[in-house]
Amino acid sequence: MARISGIDLPLNKRVDVGLTYIYGIGQARSKEILQKAEVNPAVRVKDLSEDEVARIRKVIQEGAEVEGDLRKKVQTDIRRLMDIESYRGSRHKSGLPARGQRTHTNARTHKGPRRAIAGKKKVTK
Repeated sequence: MARISGIDLPLNKRVDVGLTYIYGIGQARSKEILQKAEVNPAVRVKDLSEDEVARIRKVIQEGAEVEGDLRKKVQTDIRRLMDIESYRGSRHKSGLPARGQRTHTNARTHKGPRRAIAGKKKVTK
């Protein structure tokens, strides 16, 4: 079983896809890591040797900020924005999109499910 950065990689997936299960590693960074570690991206995770896993682990530790450290950094950045009371910080505080998206319609992912307002009639257009 391949365990890298505290994450168990799915055994039946290709290595380049399996690495994307680690927070902070996407497809581009995954290919870059495998190239530096000299591992074939087409190999399945279950077929990796211990040597290959060790090389991948070493490359990630040297050059990539992933998992807990990255999550902590993102949270402190958001907290800093909220502390200095910037516009983006206020959007984070009120649970609204912070990057200029419209909120009249849509934005349900960030705002959460609709809440019914008692006594309000549905307007049809």
